Amino acid sequence: MISVGIDVSKEKSTICILKPYGELVSSPFEINHTEKELSEVSSMLKRFDDEVRIVMEATGGYHFPILQYLVEQNLYVCVVNPLLMKKYASTILRKGKTDKLDSIKIANYGIDNWYHLKKFEVNEEKYEQLRFLGRQYAHYMKLKIDSKLELTNILDRTMPKIKTLLKNRGDNPEKDKLNDFVEEYWHFDNITSKSEEEFIESYLEWAKNKGYHQSKAKAISIYALAKEGIPTLSSKIPLTKIMFLESVRVVKEIDKTLDKILTQMQEIAKSLKEYSIVRSMNGVGDKLAPRLMAEIGDVRRFHSGKALIAYAGIDAPPFQSGLFNSTHRKISKRGSSTLRKTGYEVMKCLKTSKPQDDAVYGVRIDIWTHLMRECIIDYVH
Repeated sequence: MISVGIDVSKEKSTICILKPYGELVSSPFEINHTEKELSEVSSMLKRFDDEVRIVMEATGGYHFPILQYLVEQNLYVCVVNPLLMKKYASTILRKGKTDKLDSIKIANYGIDNWYHLKKFEVNEEKYEQLRFLGRQYAHYMKLKIDSKLELTNILDRTMPKIKTLLKNRGDNPEKDKLNDFVEEYWHFDNITSKSEEEFIESYLEWAKNKGYHQSKAKAISIYALAKEGIPTLSSKIPLTKIMFLESVRVVKEIDKTLDKILTQMQEIAKSLKEYSIVRSMNGVGDKLAPRLMAEIGDVRRFHSGKALIAYAGIDAPPFQSGLFNSTHRKISKRGSSTLRKTGYEVMKCLKTSKPQDDAVYGVRIDIWTHLMRECIIDYVH
């Protein structure tokens, strides 16, 4: 029984090798994440006559190089949730933190939890690609929200209330009516500098060129709003136009990036067996299906619906002591926040569409998650 604790850092790691009762096989030493040094460590571990198990924490993306290499060498590797390691370390009275101490702590965790360690299983490549793209989608969606908020703040100072008249419809990222309009008329002064007839003619020409509905009534409403509006940011300041147009450009570029990511996710998701059953669920459309599959991964790795619920962090852990048994518990939120958000979006779509013949409509999201898992499992098998 040999436990190898690896404290992973960026581009290097500290390794400690222990036997039971704290017997040091090798004092903590550092290695770089290079093929030569990893090969030397791998060869050393394979020479031991006893069973070897390697333990490391999940550290964002830093642990991937060493994890991938050791798994390819057919070594037993266990990736531990950092929260579990933090709670394990809290049992030690004397506190201290260095890379060497952390590697010893991780190795000791492997000894103390030897029979509970779970070997890291490499997910199918398609699930890994989906998960990576899903996280990128969430990242760029956050950027889009921040960019649109910034653009809205500028709009409120140059063209107050213009958003109420120009609302985007459709899913084409190339066409956003509000963005296209404010890119052409970025300040009320650009509208009021024309007569009403001139602006109507200009608006109709713009709508024709951009492929939007040519509405004379809409042009009249916009001109009236521009006449009554009070901009608080002068159009005479040179940077006003520059920053405004730059904000519009950023939003458009992010929309294009999101569309490319989602298209790639859809192509990968459609090649998986469970896509058709996920897509057939009420509330799950072409956009939500690949995102949902990206966060769940291979559903067969969950032994039950409750396990998937716990992974999403929407389970309510029991609290009982003596005669007291709490019945009002909050969800744990110990899980994938991205999966919870996606599940929320699915339930929101269900509540909006209100499919009366759907068995899931009206039930709680945890029941929906349980049913979803069971349906996918049955289909895959």
